[in-house]
Amino acid sequence: MDLRQLRYFLSIAEEGQISRAAKKLHMAQPPLSQQLQQMEEELGVTLVERKRNGKKMELTEAGKILYEKAQSILHSFEESILEVKETGEGMKGTLSIGVVLSCVSYLPAKIERFNQKYPNVSFKLLGGDPYEINRYLEKREIELAIVHPPLAMNGLLTKELGQEPYVFVFPKKWSSLGSKKSINMKEIENIPLLLIHRTKGEGIYDEIKAECNRVGIHPNILCECPDVNILLSLVSSGIGASIVPKTSIPPFLNEGIKVLNINDTSLQSETVLAWNQDRYLSRAAKRFIDLF
Repeated sequence: MDLRQLRYFLSIAEEGQISRAAKKLHMAQPPLSQQLQQMEEELGVTLVERKRNGKKMELTEAGKILYEKAQSILHSFEESILEVKETGEGMKGTLSIGVVLSCVSYLPAKIERFNQKYPNVSFKLLGGDPYEINRYLEKREIELAIVHPPLAMNGLLTKELGQEPYVFVFPKKWSSLGSKKSINMKEIENIPLLLIHRTKGEGIYDEIKAECNRVGIHPNILCECPDVNILLSLVSSGIGASIVPKTSIPPFLNEGIKVLNINDTSLQSETVLAWNQDRYLSRAAKRFIDLF
């Protein structure tokens, strides 16, 4: 068995169909089926099973073990090749970074500064909520992540980027709040709220609910969404208000919304730069970490 066959197997496992995997690999279906059969014969086990409809394929227990091992082997191989190449080359390539949408404000100045120093390095950015960014780190699709804790993945190293208060955001067209300079939690109770909610796990949503319980109010939650830009666009349209980290508000939305500090809360949002401690980090990733 060789690395080429492991790549074939990973594609089959991820696509769930020989035909789709063959298309992804830019090869014909019969040779790919033959490669899978050769692997099963060599190992003496069945790696995939067809479902009743004959199209969808699922991994057997042996297949699941091979899938995990193959991922680890290929990642290690690719990182070793990168490490060897970097001993004799200047700084170049692509740096992959995952970023939670409410943390995007940490990136522009750093990317601009990095590009001035290392113009031959380009960036690949993947956005999402913390659960999605965590999965990108696990699958090694990114080297670095800018996120709000907590993170589900073990074996991460982090650098704290800062803490900031949560603020109350509402439509400018709401004249009843227009003259206020700040607001109390009790005043928020009956206002329809649009809150950030992770795809999975605890986060901002749970912190806000806990704070409401602490001050003895029952929030009127109209909408939940993992995308802060969608929520703030809805706030700008006038259907409700939100509570978000202060720097998560993009400048292009400032015309339609107004921001108030919340007087009687100690809610703070923490942001960290995270990376997997057991993988090889490219020189570009290390230099980018140094910027912080």
